[in-house]
Amino acid sequence: MFEVRMLRRLSASTAAAFLLLSASGCVKEISSDERLDRETQNLAVKDVPGVSELQKLTCDDTTDALGKARNVNREETERLVDYIELYSSLRKRTSTFEDAMNRNPDLSYREGSQQIVNAKDNCVQQTADVRVEFETYMRELVEVPTVQEIKGGNTVTIARLDFNTLRQAIETLEPDDKDALLNRVANAEKKISATPAEEAGSTGGRKGRK
Repeated sequence: MFEVRMLRRLSASTAAAFLLLSASGCVKEISSDERLDRETQNLAVKDVPGVSELQKLTCDDTTDALGKARNVNREETERLVDYIELYSSLRKRTSTFEDAMNRNPDLSYREGSQQIVNAKDNCVQQTADVRVEFETYMRELVEVPTVQEIKGGNTVTIARLDFNTLRQAIETLEPDDKDALLNRVANAEKKISATPAEEAGSTGGRKGRK
């Protein structure tokens, strides 16, 4: 009788252990794709910007920022920073529109949705236009990243603008030849013939050329 009870207890314990191991095994077997699907399914509709929020989003306020970036009388580093900030802002706003409409397609068909659709299309166009202008300017700077000046009676090569800002511009745009452009900037740095003190005084960038 005692042996029978012991066998029953062992059987119950073994079964419990088996179930625990099985459950643990199931957790470990969940693939990354399955986990991503679960996380995606848990995204509530309330997380998507609503009509009222999207109606407040616009890309019509770029005139002043674009004017500053185009101003050839300003330092080139400052102009490049303005292009970076403007393009990044436009891209973010465009992404907000597209993500909201992809996750909630009904937004495109509700009453008053035409305003949202038009605003999104405007952001897409503005982003594309600014990108062309921004990239053209960035490539001009990469093409001629240094200038020569007379200092102390000697001709020295100095940076035309802050190279770290130029790298940031390349990273922001992510063109197909990004690595090649970054390499050109790195090579330009090696050619700088100014002393450390003179370089420090030139990193603010030069004024744009007319």
